[in-house]
Amino acid sequence: MKRIIFSAAAFFAVVATYAQQDLNTAADAVRYSSDNLTGTARFRAMSGAFGAVGGDVSAMGVNPAGSAIFNYNSGTASGSSYNVNNSADYFGTKTVKNSNNFDLNQVGAVFVFSNAAEGAFMNKFTLGFNYENTNSYYNKIDAQGTNPTNSIDRYFLRYANGIGSEGGITLNTLNNAYYDELSFIDQQAYLGYNAYIFNPVTQDDNNTAYTSNIPASGNYFQKNSLSTRGYNGKMALNFATQLKQRFYLGANINFHFTDYVKTTSFYEDTNNPSSTGLQAVRFNNERYTYGGGFSLNLGGIVKITEQLRAGIAYESPTWYRLQDEITQSISSFCPECDANGSSDTVTTDPGITFVFDNYTIKTPSKWTGSLAYVFGKNGLVSVDYSLKDYSKTEYRNARYQAINTELTSSLTMAGELRIGAEYRIKKFSLRGGYRYMESPYKNGTTIGALTGYTGGLGFSFPASRLDLAYSWYQRKMDSPLLTAGFTDAARVTTTNNNITLSYTIDL
Repeated sequence: MKRIIFSAAAFFAVVATYAQQDLNTAADAVRYSSDNLTGTARFRAMSGAFGAVGGDVSAMGVNPAGSAIFNYNSGTASGSSYNVNNSADYFGTKTVKNSNNFDLNQVGAVFVFSNAAEGAFMNKFTLGFNYENTNSYYNKIDAQGTNPTNSIDRYFLRYANGIGSEGGITLNTLNNAYYDELSFIDQQAYLGYNAYIFNPVTQDDNNTAYTSNIPASGNYFQKNSLSTRGYNGKMALNFATQLKQRFYLGANINFHFTDYVKTTSFYEDTNNPSSTGLQAVRFNNERYTYGGGFSLNLGGIVKITEQLRAGIAYESPTWYRLQDEITQSISSFCPECDANGSSDTVTTDPGITFVFDNYTIKTPSKWTGSLAYVFGKNGLVSVDYSLKDYSKTEYRNARYQAINTELTSSLTMAGELRIGAEYRIKKFSLRGGYRYMESPYKNGTTIGALTGYTGGLGFSFPASRLDLAYSWYQRKMDSPLLTAGFTDAARVTTTNNNITLSYTIDL
């Protein structure tokens, strides 16, 4: 059966609504709540510690008041090279995977309107914009090893035997229903049944209980290849002003964009020594998530002295409106399973893209406090500290109550420390930074703490500047091979090496 596309709306809206609750997980919401270090090369080289510094178009994303530090019109564009190294440990077997990507990740400008009147209350105001790819999703993880106890059958049996009070799917449905007429939950059972992963307890059409067709001897060889691509983007529209020479205030309206594709291929050798029956399974998934969102920023900076500055900024929650599409197929090597077939390999590929109804995710707000000490024209040292309560992450719909409870109970308040320094030698600038982000999870392991170091240099021309930055950061996390029933995960150490080049022109 080959079909082009199926939209879960209208007649199938009810089943898709319940199905989507099981497609989305707590981890999907956390992905949109997590920050990354992006922006111009100068901003990255100082680990983003610009909350009390300003004077850089990317600084408006930390504290929108920083745009009023500019004394003249300025524009910056940046390109970045990303290298991601993932080392996955799955039941003692380590697998390393590298990926590379290049991205034109930032473009922005600030326009300055000055008031030269002596003793004026408002000395100037600025209008600005900045677009950044706030997160690059280009990544690849391979995990493989021998699982001593659990097989892929747990995933499919979870759906076949029912979730919660729903009850199992009937054998009559598995034998006679069309794939595109089923909810996501029943589709998973359909795929497992047609791959001979489980059998009905009885041959009665009303049967709703199933048992595994995979040998219980254990030691299943499993390999999961995961590939993601896409981005999170943000357009910030900024207004900032300088008052009485000492106070800076600013605000942003932010528009967010996301485009995320996750492709997985899970393979299992069932450790079946017989020459017949189920020998191996391959389960393929591609999920596409897209949509947009909205948020606000407010901030202020005060010159305590000519050298010492302090800043405070607030970033509102982001409200994302998202939609999902998923495509699945499964094949199994099962000699004599299909008496009517001529091949030992049984493939079920509906050729259907299942489109779900849209939904809303609310990410947590963030507070940032900053201090900076400026050594005249020679350089500066800056420190930012941010707090975000990840337990406030939530799906904005009653059908996600169970997942929201999981988010509230498993996530916690997390801080992020950023330290940056810059030293100028005539036309050259030397920069460095440090970044530490606590785990958003109470257990500290599902996603671990992040540690990062940055460095860079700049060269000033008469009316422009060229900046180069290198950033390194590392964190550990669990990478589940499947999302339900089968709970085993690979422990992944992710190391990022990024290079950013920016060109700034001053007018």
